Amino acid sequence: MPTASAIASTALTAIPGQPSPDWSTVSRIAIQECHERLLPMSLAPSPIVVFPAYARLGIPGAIPECFVREGVYRALLAVARSLPEGIKLLVLDGWRPWRVQQYLFDTLHEAIRHQHPQAEEAELLTRTREFVSLPSRDPAAPSPHLTGGAVDVTLCDDDGIPLDMGTLFDEAVPASHTDHYEHLDTSSTEHRHVRDNRRLLYHAMRQQGFTNLPSEWWHFDLGDQLWAHYGGHPHARYGPAELDTIENRWRRHIR
Repeated sequence: MPTASAIASTALTAIPGQPSPDWSTVSRIAIQECHERLLPMSLAPSPIVVFPAYARLGIPGAIPECFVREGVYRALLAVARSLPEGIKLLVLDGWRPWRVQQYLFDTLHEAIRHQHPQAEEAELLTRTREFVSLPSRDPAAPSPHLTGGAVDVTLCDDDGIPLDMGTLFDEAVPASHTDHYEHLDTSSTEHRHVRDNRRLLYHAMRQQGFTNLPSEWWHFDLGDQLWAHYGGHPHARYGPAELDTIENRWRRHIR
């Protein structure tokens, strides 16, 4: 299996540390909706691979496709085409129904409560929001994945086998923080490979305009409020999107 550290021609600089988002600040960023359509990532050619993780896991309400806004679709293709030969971009999730967001939040919140029975509700909420944003359909402050601008991605080889990123996708542990392996002893070959795989993904996504959620190496944003926050943009381009609306628009166009 190819790893980023085995590709001598690729310069991989350290992933910079970033603070966790202040969600109250993020939610106040203005949205100037551009009305881009949602597109299914399964339309994309190689080197994109699509695996709708939540549907495959049987999460209630999950759909068997990864939809993203058109601008995100094109940017992801650019990312995939920039990767070294033998490595592909694996898309795990994009636009997320509100019901799925609620399920993920409630499930993690309950798991943390079970692990820390003495924790106050405010602490439980903070710990939960580290890995799952608060479910929100508020037009002025939607959950990132509800906009079609947030994506969960990783890298895989030509056979579709994911590269080692140190933790599983959606694993709510400190090691999932994007820069975690920047602080470990890289005399270990395993640690060095993981660090370099994360660097390759991070920099390939950043070069195409995406920003990263610091607590999740797999989560990137383009056009939503979280992107505006970390990218220093004056406003977001994507508010909440409804898949039914997009599907109906396509049907009217076909007719």
